[in-house]
Amino acid sequence: MTATLSLLQDHWGWLVFAALLGIAEVMIPGVFLIWIAIAAAITGLVALALPIALPFQFLLFAALSIAAVYAGRRWYVDNPVASTDPLLNDRTARLIGQTVTVVEPIVGGEGRVKVGDSVWTATGADADAGARVRVVGADGTMLRVE
Repeated sequence: MTATLSLLQDHWGWLVFAALLGIAEVMIPGVFLIWIAIAAAITGLVALALPIALPFQFLLFAALSIAAVYAGRRWYVDNPVASTDPLLNDRTARLIGQTVTVVEPIVGGEGRVKVGDSVWTATGADADAGARVRVVGADGTMLRVE
Protein backbone atom coordinates (compact mmCIF):
# COMPACT_ATOMS: atom_id res chain seq x y z
CA MET A 1 0.00 0.00 0.00
CA THR A 2 2.72 2.50 0.92
CA ALA A 3 4.69 1.60 -2.22
CA THR A 4 1.64 2.38 -4.35
CA LEU A 5 1.03 5.60 -2.42
CA SER A 6 4.69 6.54 -2.91
CA LEU A 7 4.43 5.99 -6.67
CA LEU A 8 1.35 8.21 -6.79
CA GLN A 9 3.13 11.02 -4.91
CA ASP A 10 6.48 11.02 -6.77
CA HIS A 11 5.19 13.33 -9.47
CA TRP A 12 4.77 16.17 -6.95
CA GLY A 13 8.44 15.96 -6.06
CA TRP A 14 9.43 16.31 -9.71
CA LEU A 15 7.02 19.18 -10.32
CA VAL A 16 8.20 21.05 -7.21
CA PHE A 17 11.81 20.43 -8.27
CA ALA A 18 11.00 21.84 -11.72
CA ALA A 19 9.43 24.93 -10.15
CA LEU A 20 12.45 25.46 -7.89
CA LEU A 21 14.81 25.16 -10.86
CA GLY A 22 12.68 27.67 -12.77
CA ILE A 23 12.87 30.10 -9.85
CA ALA A 24 16.63 29.57 -9.60
CA GLU A 25 16.96 30.34 -13.31
CA VAL A 26 15.17 33.65 -12.79
CA MET A 27 17.28 34.55 -9.76
CA ILE A 28 20.60 33.36 -11.24
CA PRO A 29 20.24 33.90 -14.98
CA GLY A 30 22.40 31.65 -17.06
CA VAL A 31 19.91 30.10 -19.47
CA PHE A 32 20.86 26.65 -18.32
CA LEU A 33 18.69 25.59 -15.39
CA ILE A 34 15.53 26.13 -17.38
CA TRP A 35 16.34 23.11 -19.54
CA ILE A 36 16.83 20.91 -16.47
CA ALA A 37 13.54 22.31 -15.11
CA ILE A 38 11.79 21.27 -18.32
CA ALA A 39 13.21 17.76 -17.95
CA ALA A 40 12.01 17.61 -14.32
CA ALA A 41 8.54 18.82 -15.31
CA ILE A 42 8.24 16.23 -18.07
CA THR A 43 9.43 13.54 -15.65
CA GLY A 44 6.77 14.68 -13.18
CA LEU A 45 4.06 14.54 -15.83
CA VAL A 46 5.16 11.07 -16.94
CA ALA A 47 5.23 9.93 -13.29
CA LEU A 48 1.69 11.30 -12.92
CA ALA A 49 0.45 9.47 -16.02
CA LEU A 50 2.34 6.20 -15.64
CA PRO A 51 3.08 4.34 -12.39
CA ILE A 52 6.84 3.83 -12.88
CA ALA A 53 9.33 3.07 -10.14
CA LEU A 54 11.54 5.83 -8.78
CA PRO A 55 14.82 4.43 -10.23
CA PHE A 56 13.26 4.54 -13.70
CA GLN A 57 12.09 8.07 -13.03
CA PHE A 58 15.67 9.08 -12.28
CA LEU A 59 16.86 7.43 -15.50
CA LEU A 60 14.11 9.22 -17.43
CA PHE A 61 15.09 12.53 -15.79
CA ALA A 62 18.77 12.00 -16.68
CA ALA A 63 17.96 11.19 -20.30
CA LEU A 64 15.53 14.10 -20.59
CA SER A 65 18.06 16.48 -19.00
CA ILE A 66 20.72 15.54 -21.53
CA ALA A 67 18.24 15.85 -24.39
CA ALA A 68 16.86 19.18 -23.13
CA VAL A 69 20.29 20.76 -22.61
CA TYR A 70 21.39 19.57 -26.06
CA ALA A 71 18.19 20.92 -27.66
CA GLY A 72 18.54 24.22 -25.81
CA ARG A 73 22.15 24.60 -26.85
CA ARG A 74 21.21 23.86 -30.47
CA TRP A 75 18.39 26.38 -30.31
CA TYR A 76 20.67 29.14 -29.02
CA VAL A 77 23.28 28.38 -31.68
CA ASP A 78 20.63 28.55 -34.40
CA ASN A 79 18.91 31.63 -32.88
CA PRO A 80 21.58 33.85 -31.32
CA VAL A 81 20.43 36.64 -29.04
CA ALA A 82 21.17 40.05 -30.56
CA SER A 83 23.06 42.39 -28.28
CA THR A 84 23.29 46.15 -28.28
CA ASP A 85 26.95 45.75 -27.28
CA PRO A 86 28.43 42.66 -28.98
CA LEU A 87 31.86 43.28 -27.39
CA LEU A 88 30.45 43.42 -23.85
CA ASN A 89 32.42 40.44 -22.52
CA ASP A 90 35.34 40.59 -24.96
CA ARG A 91 37.81 42.96 -23.32
CA THR A 92 40.59 42.39 -25.83
CA ALA A 93 38.27 43.16 -28.76
CA ARG A 94 37.31 46.42 -27.06
CA LEU A 95 40.99 47.43 -27.02
CA ILE A 96 41.47 47.17 -30.79
CA GLY A 97 42.10 50.61 -32.22
CA GLN A 98 43.24 52.17 -28.94
CA THR A 99 46.59 53.87 -28.60
CA VAL A 100 48.65 52.55 -25.68
CA THR A 101 52.07 53.27 -24.18
CA VAL A 102 54.97 50.81 -24.26
CA VAL A 103 56.24 50.27 -20.69
CA GLU A 104 58.76 47.52 -21.40
CA PRO A 105 60.48 47.83 -24.78
CA ILE A 106 59.19 45.58 -27.52
CA VAL A 107 62.32 43.67 -28.48
CA GLY A 108 62.32 40.63 -30.73
CA GLY A 109 58.61 41.11 -31.26
CA GLU A 110 57.54 40.98 -27.61
CA GLY A 111 57.19 43.53 -24.81
CA ARG A 112 54.62 45.07 -22.47
CA VAL A 113 52.19 47.95 -22.88
CA LYS A 114 50.11 49.97 -20.43
CA VAL A 115 46.36 49.87 -20.99
CA GLY A 116 44.48 52.04 -18.51
CA ASP A 117 45.86 51.05 -15.13
CA SER A 118 47.08 47.57 -16.14
CA VAL A 119 50.01 46.21 -18.11
CA TRP A 120 49.53 43.71 -20.95
CA THR A 121 51.95 41.57 -22.92
CA ALA A 122 52.21 42.77 -26.50
CA THR A 123 53.68 41.57 -29.77
CA GLY A 124 54.67 43.68 -32.72
CA ALA A 125 57.48 45.66 -34.30
CA ASP A 126 60.31 46.73 -31.99
CA ALA A 127 59.52 49.89 -30.00
CA ASP A 128 61.22 51.72 -27.15
CA ALA A 129 59.67 52.28 -23.71
CA GLY A 130 57.43 55.34 -23.77
CA ALA A 131 56.52 54.94 -27.44
CA ARG A 132 52.86 55.13 -28.39
CA VAL A 133 51.52 52.16 -30.37
CA ARG A 134 48.08 51.18 -31.62
CA VAL A 135 46.38 47.88 -30.75
CA VAL A 136 45.48 46.04 -33.98
CA GLY A 137 44.44 42.66 -32.61
CA ALA A 138 44.72 40.13 -29.83
CA ASP A 139 45.67 36.49 -29.33
CA GLY A 140 44.09 35.49 -26.05
CA THR A 141 45.50 37.97 -23.54
CA MET A 142 48.42 39.03 -25.75
CA LEU A 143 47.85 42.24 -27.70
CA ARG A 144 49.15 42.75 -31.24
CA VAL A 145 50.40 46.31 -31.75
CA GLU A 146 51.88 48.41 -34.54
